[in-house]
Amino acid sequence: MRLAAAILILLGTMVCAHAETLITSLSNHRVLINSNYTGTQIAVFGAIERDAQTIARATGYDIVVTVRGPRQFLTVREKERLGPVWINQDQQKFPTAPSYLNVLSSRPIEEITSDQLRQRQKIGLSAIINSGDFTLARGGADQPFRDALYRLKSEEGLYLEDERGVTFLTPEIFRAAIALPATAPPGNYDVDVTLFADTVILARTQTHFELVKTGFEEQIGVIARDWSLAYGLTTAFIALLFGWLASTIFRRD
Repeated sequence: MRLAAAILILLGTMVCAHAETLITSLSNHRVLINSNYTGTQIAVFGAIERDAQTIARATGYDIVVTVRGPRQFLTVREKERLGPVWINQDQQKFPTAPSYLNVLSSRPIEEITSDQLRQRQKIGLSAIINSGDFTLARGGADQPFRDALYRLKSEEGLYLEDERGVTFLTPEIFRAAIALPATAPPGNYDVDVTLFADTVILARTQTHFELVKTGFEEQIGVIARDWSLAYGLTTAFIALLFGWLASTIFRRD
């Protein structure tokens, strides 16, 4: 009897754990960057499905969408003024910092879940930036550098947070718009969608999109990467050529 009861409890737990599922889709999985590119938006559409045995919840659902751009190695330096010049003091390296971060939610994240869960699951811009795997650990000494990184990236429009960025079209269908500025770097972007109810996570899903350079810009980038010596020599030759032409044209006899 005890074994049967334990099995029933386990099955009931499994049913509850999978009571809701997320279905998400993007309006575009591939964004082309050309000379006229000034930024764009990608829409995230989603639906919440409940299995037939799940009753309606007393409280509504909440959604948090987290978008991470390509990883990059960043160094934040502290500068101090010495007379008429600025000199570098301490510095902090961020070897795996996302080049782009955007967190959109259906309401303020502080109202959606607890602080402990946000920090543990890295929910919200502050929790991601302050997570242990965001930088090389230095205790609490690196907090000013994290704050500076957030400020600099926010000024570039690359670290964003919108506490009303997710809109429920119906109680179980939602939409969010991911803003991509012209400064967003090319590469693969991960989109994590997390479903909450009663401050706990019910389901998570992930999808992706890509920013790709096209046309002349792509060709120049490929040449600069794969034929760096030839690219450097050609650039130097063109600079010398234009310098000589300018001196010849505007020479005073």
